[in-house]
Amino acid sequence: MARVAVVGGGISGLGAALMLGRRGHAVTLFEQDARQAGEDLEQDFFHWDRPRIPQAVQPHSLLAPVRAVLRAEIPDVYADLLARGAREYHEFDWFGEHPPHRAGDEDLVTLRTRRIVLEAALTAAVRRERAVDVRRGCRVSGLAVEEGSPPRVTGVRVGAETHGADLVVDASGRRSPVPAWLIEAGCRPPVVESHRAGIAYLCRWYRLRADGPRDPGRVKTGSAAPYAIAGVFPSDNDTIAVNLVLSTGDPTRGALTDPAVFEAAARRFPATAAWLGLDPEPRSAVLAMAGLDNRWTALADDAGPVVTGLVNAGDSLVHTNPTSGHGVSLGLRAAQYLAAHADRIAEAPTGYHAWTAEALRPWFDAQVEADRGTGQRLAEGAPPSDRRAAAVGACAFDDPVVMRARAQVRHLLRPARDAYGTDEVDRHVTAWLDARPDFAPEYDGPTRAEWDALMAG
Repeated sequence: MARVAVVGGGISGLGAALMLGRRGHAVTLFEQDARQAGEDLEQDFFHWDRPRIPQAVQPHSLLAPVRAVLRAEIPDVYADLLARGAREYHEFDWFGEHPPHRAGDEDLVTLRTRRIVLEAALTAAVRRERAVDVRRGCRVSGLAVEEGSPPRVTGVRVGAETHGADLVVDASGRRSPVPAWLIEAGCRPPVVESHRAGIAYLCRWYRLRADGPRDPGRVKTGSAAPYAIAGVFPSDNDTIAVNLVLSTGDPTRGALTDPAVFEAAARRFPATAAWLGLDPEPRSAVLAMAGLDNRWTALADDAGPVVTGLVNAGDSLVHTNPTSGHGVSLGLRAAQYLAAHADRIAEAPTGYHAWTAEALRPWFDAQVEADRGTGQRLAEGAPPSDRRAAAVGACAFDDPVVMRARAQVRHLLRPARDAYGTDEVDRHVTAWLDARPDFAPEYDGPTRAEWDALMAG
């Protein structure tokens, strides 16, 4: 069994440490923040300043891979997550009555919850795990590296001390210092691919009132205008997040940080207006996040691993902008693979790098491509032009066959070309269009003129 040092105590680090510990490895988890997610979810979520993790207070929906990994590897965490208020939502719940079951339909489930709830459940489980030594308020300052071809990481430095390890897992997030440390140690540089997303997020949190309505009925959770996207994220314990997405170059973006302007704008989109119509209680300021990119950091190049004894996981390996909610899914999948193959990875990381390229990289590439189109559309305010593509999106909410394909893509179960590229889906979309000869792509949000008038007012 391996001695493993995990750098970073976010979701990926906690998940990796827990799964490694339960497979018999001796794990030490280093987290520089002395505070941890505890029993007071509201205090932790709304009053914990976490500048290194701006996404912590943004909306989350946990997709099928999260549920699958938790149920397979750490089912007690999954049970605790539900007990703390997370809710399961099956994609076919939209129809009220589910269609006849097909293999795989059981996986099309979103966990509606804030990120802090999963952190709290993982933290509680890690505290119970004897094989995991958690050192909070403990900042790793560097790596212990032995010369070789390639060099080998043999531990981490914490101040003047060195903590030896057979394997170091970098789970320190999107601002990881590890690539710089490797270069300083004389290793070949990691291969970093970064794409700026060009979009900005603004969200505000609300709570449904105890004596008020609980649900707006059969209403989509997303709406769009040529220059903006609006969405609502039903979450745990009666909390909901209302979210607006614009181009980073939109001149009205700054005005939306005013809660009154934000809410007035959100009420112009059917999806968010329906939930705001329930008169929920505001629980936060308008929380903005921009400067987003999609970044892949490979600790291997064409010549092989740049170092042994070290691998990265979570946002240190791959992070994507939060539009599709991929981050937690990809992080926990990597943690699961690490735990199952830790001894082999400690000996040589080649197999891990190959697995990440095969299993995770396609979803990164798909997000880069999607963001390129979204960023351009929001910046230009262009009307939709592809009638067939628009029909696929609209048809999904009328036709369970197309909804199944949509859900498989959304939940990282099948790539879009496979899910949508079947004869069956093609037939159903064609039939839907034939029944609607006047269908034309359109937006359901306000026009740009209406939006600008609202901002000016």
